[in-house]
Amino acid sequence: MECDLETPIPDWIIEHPETSSVFQELGLDVSCGGKSLAWVATSSGLDPRTVLHQLRSAIDSTAADSSAP
Repeated sequence: MECDLETPIPDWIIEHPETSSVFQELGLDVSCGGKSLAWVATSSGLDPRTVLHQLRSAIDSTAADSSAP
């Protein structure tokens, strides 16, 4: 599954558990009733695209760590 701005936060965490720390650091409600990443970020006063970038960086970092010898 490709997660994006319209993906609910719980789905992000199911697909990419490593993103839970980003949500926690940003203080975003992970039990948001299935609201989209864009909605929750905007409601929290954050730029959704910036949050998306942080989440993808966490995913890429974990992928790089797991592929290291």
